Amino acid sequence: MRQVLIYRGEDEYWIAECPSLRGCISQGKTKDEAINNIKEAIKGYIKVLEEDDIPVPEEKFDSVLVCV
Repeated sequence: MRQVLIYRGEDEYWIAECPSLRGCISQGKTKDEAINNIKEAIKGYIKVLEEDDIPVPEEKFDSVLVCV
């Protein structure tokens, strides 16, 4: 299980990123498309790490919502 941040970009596409996997970012025209794309990106990212015998970073699940 991985934490994913999702938000609208300047071009109105949805951006999805996985903070625990540095640089693992995807996007989609819809929120659902972005979520599906980041799932695939996470799987691919972890597969490459494992193939290269690089430790997969642990998920550090901690988030805070701040209202200003």
